[in-house]
Amino acid sequence: MSELGEFLRSRRARVQPEDLGLPVVGRRRRVPGLRREEVAQLAGVSVDYYVRLEQGRGQGASEAVLDAVAGVLRLDATERAHLYDLARPPRTPVRAQAQSVRPGVRRMLDLFDGPAFVIGRSMDVLAWNALADAVIGLSALPPEQRNMARHAFLSPAGRALYLEWRPVATATVAYLRLGAARYPGDRALAALVAELGEGSEVFRELWQEHGVREKSYGRKVLGHPQVGRLEVDFETLELPGDPDQLLVVYTAEPGSVTAGRLAALVPVAV
Repeated sequence: MSELGEFLRSRRARVQPEDLGLPVVGRRRRVPGLRREEVAQLAGVSVDYYVRLEQGRGQGASEAVLDAVAGVLRLDATERAHLYDLARPPRTPVRAQAQSVRPGVRRMLDLFDGPAFVIGRSMDVLAWNALADAVIGLSALPPEQRNMARHAFLSPAGRALYLEWRPVATATVAYLRLGAARYPGDRALAALVAELGEGSEVFRELWQEHGVREKSYGRKVLGHPQVGRLEVDFETLELPGDPDQLLVVYTAEPGSVTAGRLAALVPVAV
């Protein structure tokens, strides 16, 4: 089945017919969630057309059709954009270019009093400040290993750093899913996904769930080998002029235990 088909199938499996006012009497349902004919009926398209869409033969599907399907499947804004990426791949695959960080952004990182770093579209860490290095240990890694997805799934240090590891793993896979659809010609990203799938059973399981999520904000609980538990909030900002680069900043409540522990790392970081 195509990526588009697998995504649509995973989304309709989570929508129950009674949620949409459909009767559930009759023959026993062999699949969870909605049937294909039910999605087609509610979206106002023929069953044959929807089947072709799930088979990956829906190139050229109109915005009206995609929006109707997205509405039936109750897709959020990120999932809706992902549907468009899958249903309307570029005729010529986008060749992702090598990424570099502007000097001004590098100088800006040093102005933050919390850990801050920049990641690229494949979650490669492109630049960081001294405190981010003290928390994550980036400079000690070989350049090819400075990647937040590899760090989370393949590095024992990464598994130890994230005390609440499963939410981090889920969000990481969901973000890589978005990138794989946006950049179908990015060989480095495809190779990273293959590497993670080969090296981690959990990654393979999460990849099959077809979850998608932008990086935005949230909370992480870290276990630092020197200062112990760190409870940080993170904010993710898209850099102007470089939409494939994200600035990630960790902050702590002023006066909190975590703020004090981060301050204790400053002499190590500078």
